[in-house]
Amino acid sequence: MSHVSKIQAALGDVPALVLTDPISIRYACGFFITDGAAVVAHDRAWLITDSRYIEAAEKAVTDMDVLCTSHSRGVSAILGEIFAQNGYASAGAEEDRLSHSAWSAMEKNLGVPLTAAASVLLGLRACKDQAEVDSIVAAQRIAEKALDEVLGIIKPGLTEKEIAAELVYRMYKYGGEANSFDPIVVTGPNSSMPHGVPGDTVIKDGDFVTMDFGTMYNGYCSDMTRTVAVGHVTDEMKKVYDTVLAAQLAGIEAAAPGVPGRDIHEAGRKVIADAGYGAYFGHGFGHSLGLEIHEAPGARPANDKPMPEGAVISAEPGIYLPGKFGVRIEDMLWLHDGGAEDLTKAPKGLIIL
Repeated sequence: MSHVSKIQAALGDVPALVLTDPISIRYACGFFITDGAAVVAHDRAWLITDSRYIEAAEKAVTDMDVLCTSHSRGVSAILGEIFAQNGYASAGAEEDRLSHSAWSAMEKNLGVPLTAAASVLLGLRACKDQAEVDSIVAAQRIAEKALDEVLGIIKPGLTEKEIAAELVYRMYKYGGEANSFDPIVVTGPNSSMPHGVPGDTVIKDGDFVTMDFGTMYNGYCSDMTRTVAVGHVTDEMKKVYDTVLAAQLAGIEAAAPGVPGRDIHEAGRKVIADAGYGAYFGHGFGHSLGLEIHEAPGARPANDKPMPEGAVISAEPGIYLPGKFGVRIEDMLWLHDGGAEDLTKAPKGLIIL
């Protein structure tokens, strides 16, 4: 999906915005390239790519002039031509996506000063439109179908790696394009590590199994976490699970456009702290996601800014008891129409397999 017109409307005093990051280029024109550039000016836009992508780009990109590099005329040369021919006096660039050397080289090549303009795309990308949300939801439904099947095979004797492999296989099978991130599957004491890596640890009766995973559709990411029990749970395990679920529901209730990110976090954190587990919840309540799995803004203590209309954020509180077990439950929320729509449909009550 293209966002050229949205970028043009947001340029303000920037004569032309130069994009070199593949994710930024994809946001602009809806087409993914690993190398190249895009230029978006107020009344025109260009995509610069090479022979690997040119045929597909010419078919897919309709609101940019598509230009192809050659051995004698690379990206830098074409960018220089565009700026010379159109007389742009300066260029906007994404300061958070360029190294100092790349920034200096681009200024020299274009012959005009660069201005920091990352905020143009950051502001737009934070507010998802319906088409973006539809892609996120499609990715989520694929992940949920994979989870539903994998819940039927989890049993004592399987390893964390085996469960991770089953999730990945099924997400690809049902239409996922790629993993949103390397899946987290941890069991037993390993589940106390929020970003534990799947290993050869074997699932045992009485263990929690935490699965944090997602897939991509049209380039957009899904993200979910479910913690399930195998065989039985102790009273402590049930108390922790119920506390995490209550914290998530409290954060979801507080989430809405205009609410500071830290207030959403605090609503969930307070439930956990009041239950006596405050020391065991060390990360933020949630992060934004879209073309990247972690985007801004987040529902975290440091964010005192109001959450924007259209943001898609995770809702993922957790409690992690070192050496014992951990619980995390994660959904995705779309903040719009004065509230939070939960995009995740997978059950989240305690499941004992």
